Amino acid sequence: MNHERLTQVLRAPIVTEKSTRLRAEGNQIAFVVAPDATKREIKKAVEDRFGVDVENVRTANVKGKPKRFGRIQGRRKDWKKAYVRLREGQDIDFFGAE
Repeated sequence: MNHERLTQVLRAPIVTEKSTRLRAEGNQIAFVVAPDATKREIKKAVEDRFGVDVENVRTANVKGKPKRFGRIQGRRKDWKKAYVRLREGQDIDFFGAE
């Protein structure tokens, strides 16, 4: 896989109540990923960037919500998220808190 492509696969971590609970209970981390990213690319990108072992990857396509601003109607963009399960004993520290 192309190194440049792997750097574009992961967009941002998702930090919500649900993702925090999954991280604590199931050793899973949620990411916003490129819409055309495959599970293999996501796994390789996480392993290369953070130096951890990935057990499996689950993905979900999120449909954008319709929004209005007065009479103007619009729609948010569709996006893709990935739930990455790390092997036992592995962890990613985003905030540097020990």
